[in-house]
Amino acid sequence: MKRFLLCLVLFLPFFWAKSQQDSILLNVKLNDDQKSISVEQTLIYHNPHQKSINQIKLLNWVSAYQNRKTPLLKRKVEDRKKDLYFAKDDKLGKLENLQYSYGNISSEILNKTQENIFIPLGQPLESGKSIRLNLKYQIQLPDARFTGYGVDANRILLKYFFLVPETYENENQSNVSYRDTEETANAGSFWNVNFEIPNSWKIYSNLNQKSDSKFEGTSINDPEFQFSREIYPEFLLDVDGQKINIQLGYQITEYQRQVLSFLLPTQLKFIKARVGNLPDKLFITQKFLNKEEFIGIDDIKFWKFKFQMFTDYEKTDLDYFSAVSKKIMDEYFITNKTEEHWLKNGLKSYLEIQYLKNFYPNHKLLGNLPDNAKIFGIKPLKLFHASKLKLSERYGLAYHYIYTQNLDQKITTPYYLLSNFNTTAISQFEMGSLLNYISEYQGQNSFDFFLKNYLSSNYKTKTTGKDFLNNIEKFTSGKSVFLSPMMDEKHRINFNLKNIKEQNDHYQVNIKNKNASNIPLKIESENKNDEKTTYWKDGSSKAKDSILIPKENVAKIVLNDNYIFPESNYRDNYIYTKGLFSNTKKIKFKLIKDIQNPEYNEIFLTPRLTFNAYDKILVGLNFKNQGIFDQKFDYSFTPYYSTGTGKLTGSGALGYSILPPNSFFRSWNFAVSGSYFHYNTDLAYKKFGAATALNFNKNPRSAIGRSLYFSYNYYERELTPLMIENNLYSKYNLWNLGYSYSDNRLIHEKYISGNLQWMEDFQKISAEAFYRWEFAKDKKISFRWFAGYFLRNDTKNALFNYGISRVSNYSFSYGLLGQSATSGILSQQFILAEGGFKSMFNTSVNQFITSINVDSHLWKWFNLYADAGIYTNKSRSTEFIWDSGVKVKVVPDFLEIYFPVASSLGFEPSFKDYGYRIRYTLVLNLGALINNLRRGVY
Repeated sequence: MKRFLLCLVLFLPFFWAKSQQDSILLNVKLNDDQKSISVEQTLIYHNPHQKSINQIKLLNWVSAYQNRKTPLLKRKVEDRKKDLYFAKDDKLGKLENLQYSYGNISSEILNKTQENIFIPLGQPLESGKSIRLNLKYQIQLPDARFTGYGVDANRILLKYFFLVPETYENENQSNVSYRDTEETANAGSFWNVNFEIPNSWKIYSNLNQKSDSKFEGTSINDPEFQFSREIYPEFLLDVDGQKINIQLGYQITEYQRQVLSFLLPTQLKFIKARVGNLPDKLFITQKFLNKEEFIGIDDIKFWKFKFQMFTDYEKTDLDYFSAVSKKIMDEYFITNKTEEHWLKNGLKSYLEIQYLKNFYPNHKLLGNLPDNAKIFGIKPLKLFHASKLKLSERYGLAYHYIYTQNLDQKITTPYYLLSNFNTTAISQFEMGSLLNYISEYQGQNSFDFFLKNYLSSNYKTKTTGKDFLNNIEKFTSGKSVFLSPMMDEKHRINFNLKNIKEQNDHYQVNIKNKNASNIPLKIESENKNDEKTTYWKDGSSKAKDSILIPKENVAKIVLNDNYIFPESNYRDNYIYTKGLFSNTKKIKFKLIKDIQNPEYNEIFLTPRLTFNAYDKILVGLNFKNQGIFDQKFDYSFTPYYSTGTGKLTGSGALGYSILPPNSFFRSWNFAVSGSYFHYNTDLAYKKFGAATALNFNKNPRSAIGRSLYFSYNYYERELTPLMIENNLYSKYNLWNLGYSYSDNRLIHEKYISGNLQWMEDFQKISAEAFYRWEFAKDKKISFRWFAGYFLRNDTKNALFNYGISRVSNYSFSYGLLGQSATSGILSQQFILAEGGFKSMFNTSVNQFITSINVDSHLWKWFNLYADAGIYTNKSRSTEFIWDSGVKVKVVPDFLEIYFPVASSLGFEPSFKDYGYRIRYTLVLNLGALINNLRRGVY
């Protein structure tokens, strides 16, 4: 009797837990069209709430494809992917004919387009009680191009499509689904699935396979099933006596098959030694591999050239370690990925870092590229600091890059709110780096022992990030107390190595902490032979602190080397003990822009080549302190040799940015600048200015930007005697105050701005609005409106007038190749500004103008355009003008050619000088082109 009672006490919690587990039983038939499935489903549902419920909520993710207002569609547009937006109805997924029954009640759900379907209950279901619900429905599967799930040419991948109760309900999400971000939909339920498919198809799944068509098991992560006409590779492995089956959902090369047979057991043993348990089965789809592969090791392809950074063996090893480690974490324990994505992602990055330490300790960030890329036998990449960085430093570098943009986010930001870049840089890399930092502080073996015990005790169960952090804090005896608050804010932590002082046989190293309370500090001393000694200083709440380090021929002292800890500034972490640069930093000149070496004050020298009609070819050298990463203080000076005049010209600027972590503005920029070039034959201008711009805070996922700016510029122009006689301006001051709003999202692109400009002789206001709509795939129509009005105009000539078809570049801010050209091809350059007319109306406006410019897709590279507007000059009546024609888009937004057809001037192709009337845009701004190409990356 005692034994019976003991067994009852021990196993009652187990049986109770099993009784609380939902069960999902499915009979799924692939219909004859092979684009839809018929489902008969039994759901045994337990009420997990602390109160009785009158309805059951089921997730209906396939409805995310139904219209252009779903969260999934909006997310795709944010990522600048438009296939789903323009998809035809037969390519979209939808739920059809949903019937349900329980007990003696049966009915049908009529509204099947909602993302959450509520099944009403005849009587309240008490907390902890269960109900058996029968469902019958059909699902039209979407095209797999949109999310990777659905129907592809050779396979069908099912995930999130079945109607299931949600594991984690998040009120902040307003009950909407972002399933493409791979959140946890349903986990912890028992699944039993039987498929009916043609004999020519094979089924793959992450659940245990009981027969060719039957699968079952408890869902740690959401189940996925793949139908395919092909037989894919499978690896049956023995890892320390455990039989593990790894199935791939795609084909691989024979070389990869051979390499993986050796690599996978090694990787699994490495992971098992640190996490304790391994699933008996792993199923890796092509979608999963593409998402989780090791970033930054792909071959570089340019035109017909290909440069290999890493060997095929190394790429296979790293790609599959990244994918396998994440798959194991996904299948290891149940957690709320929406709110605690950082837990599994951070552990995956931690395992990667340890793997690199063990197997790739000396591999560089650029791999073999610096050694393989040769020009006339020279290896130019060897000159770059980037070629010396270790592959393991990628984690700190990624965070530092996004921080310098002030677009980083809190680690605990909900997953669906993270920008694309931050899902990697923050959720994975930064969290993995912090775990590695604690590991080094506590000792890697000790930390791995803790990690193995913790994970093993939570294998295949629910856990939380809070519980994980609490256990780390206990393990470190409270020394990791900084971790939790650090994750809850956009941190701006910085350790500043202020100076060192000699004290007998030691150096007193003085350190200033900024927002670095209770964080341990890694300090290394280095001698002339590059031999290092590591010291750890316990965390302190002091703003200023110090540590004693033995001299022992120390040449250099370093804090947090190799980007081991995510700081806001690494440039104050190095100090020399002897020589001219004792207690300071060395100056270093570098050829061409590079990742900054924080050990030096670097000046980057970049050759520059440009052109204008009067200086002709300009050959110059840019001196700049800013490399790949933005920094708060920057300068840029570019002296040019003007081949057209034989004189030195050039420009320069100093800038400083304020980047608060949490404020109504994202950045506040200040700049002073100056330039000296020629604007006419043998006539130069000087420009000196000061400006400030307030860029308002933005959602890192959003394409919306808002800024308020103010500037002052002083101009001095050389004039000919005739110009002086005609009373042209040789000196003038310009003041500008303006606001701009831009929304560069896909499909609907908008821009609005307003400007007030004044000087001694005038004040004028202007406003501009632009809207571009992609009405069909790759077919756009744009509308632009401009209005300008002189509040006062006492100017001596037309220099400051509004332009109709050609702007007066008195501020020298437009990229005109022929600033003063009135004839020839340079005068035909078109700038879309002010009036924006393409036909040559040889006049300007000194009182009021408003115009509308319309541009619409016609066929392939060809667009139609039309402009219309009215303008008023002093002492003259108001005039209406218009034009129209054809635009050829050679490089859209950068090189376009306008062919006028009809206008207020007449039928222009009949004019003898029609060739002169053809206009073109030419934007020689590589930075603008790069920004255009990288939209959606963040």
